[in-house]
Amino acid sequence: MNEAQEATSPATSLSGPATCVSKVELRVSCKALLDRDTLNKSDPCVVLMVQNNGQWIELDRTEVIKSNLHPVFAKVFGLDYYFEEVQKLRFEVYDIHGTHSIGTRDDDFLGGMECTLGQIVAQKKMIKPLLLKYGKYAGKSTITVHAEEISGNNGYVELSFCAKKLDDKDLFSKSDPFLEIFRMNDDGTEQLVHRTEVIKNNLNPVWEPFKVSLISLCSCDEERKLKVSWDCLNPKYKQKKRNYKNSGVVILSDLKLHRVYSFLDYIMGGCQIHFTVAIDFTASNGDPRNSCSLHYINPYQPNEYLKALIAVGEICQDYDSDKRFSALGFGARIPPNYEVSHDFAINFNPEDDECEGIQGVVEAYQNCLPKIQLYGPTNVAPIINRIAKVAAGDGNIKDASRYHILLILTDGVVTDMADTREAIVRASYQPLSIIIVGVGNADFTDMQILDGDDGVLRSPKGEPVLRDIVQFVPFRDFKTASPAALAKCVLAEVPGQVVEYFSHKAISPMSPMRELLTPILSPVATTPTE
Repeated sequence: MNEAQEATSPATSLSGPATCVSKVELRVSCKALLDRDTLNKSDPCVVLMVQNNGQWIELDRTEVIKSNLHPVFAKVFGLDYYFEEVQKLRFEVYDIHGTHSIGTRDDDFLGGMECTLGQIVAQKKMIKPLLLKYGKYAGKSTITVHAEEISGNNGYVELSFCAKKLDDKDLFSKSDPFLEIFRMNDDGTEQLVHRTEVIKNNLNPVWEPFKVSLISLCSCDEERKLKVSWDCLNPKYKQKKRNYKNSGVVILSDLKLHRVYSFLDYIMGGCQIHFTVAIDFTASNGDPRNSCSLHYINPYQPNEYLKALIAVGEICQDYDSDKRFSALGFGARIPPNYEVSHDFAINFNPEDDECEGIQGVVEAYQNCLPKIQLYGPTNVAPIINRIAKVAAGDGNIKDASRYHILLILTDGVVTDMADTREAIVRASYQPLSIIIVGVGNADFTDMQILDGDDGVLRSPKGEPVLRDIVQFVPFRDFKTASPAALAKCVLAEVPGQVVEYFSHKAISPMSPMRELLTPILSPVATTPTE
């Protein structure tokens, strides 16, 4: 116990989830590999390739396991994971001869498998058949890839301390005590983790509860030692007083562990992300039969609507096991009565608005264009309310099984801005993120109000959103970039929004995660005496 001026804690503040940048470990095994050797079994090795700018580049490889058709490799592949990117991987299995490198004609190709990192983490355990050249199956050979996040041990502890019968160090008043906690570093040095407030003139202080992140407290290492004085010993008193025991005692009166789950905790726990696209069919897009129209179907190049749809949809599809996606339209007169609708299924099936895969959405979009009349106005609140209602039904389940992404593609500023703001505020309470892409050359300045980056979006009555769930970008900002750049921009905030929603609801991932420790602690009951 020391006496000093009151100081603030250097511990990391816990204001919310950090940007999702995760590291993933992949473990590989194979079964029923082809036997290419005459005298004994194959000696397999797995090579991991990553695609970079359309080229396959070797990232790493496993060890060679001798004479084994069912190898379990010890090598662990480490990769950085980004939700907003399509990270294409290829696993190639070879029968290695001698000590030369892979790629010589003496090596036998036993099969390969292509997938995305998103597909692996969404399934957590992926089993795929191995294919030879030209798509031929390599017999009954399979490869199994297990994924585990290694950077998700986030959380914090909430600690409460008090002390009893401290020595009085002041002449005219009682001591002004405070408490310091140090962690022991690997090199044996001590590092200050937290310093409590000073309590004036008190020999039996009760300090305010405080929070310390597990990273600051112990680098997420449960076994790391901490230094806190329990019996307060004064070396001078111990030498002078034969019956001296202590100068007071510090009591840890309460400890609570709070786990902060990561995006991958929820995805690997089985959370499905349902993707919905809503397309603007107002007359300002131009006649689809005219090559100047934003809806013109060019057989050689997709229009901006399709480019944005495919770029975002290709990423989201990895996180939805049934690969069925809702596709809606607004602002058009639709058959059979050709009344204006601001919420219709583009497959014209009101009972089932889902399409099979992203290609199914593309085909439904192309097929509906000749059957509708582009009209207006640009009202998006009905579709936001519709998807929010669906998400609310999933939210009532009280588990982390489903989250929704709504992609709205529009060529102009929305007409029903007040209703849209109200709808977004209501939707911010549901498991939903909204992405708005502005197509064409319109002035989208007024649309920026829907993206809360420059301030808090409020309803017309002044109610703020619970969470910032909207991301708006004009497509023209990415015209000269790859489609991946657009997806990366609009989807980068989604992992944080997913974590923020489930954290606010105090909903844990569905499958058991790694537990750091069991926070059961009885208060110290020692009565200090001198």
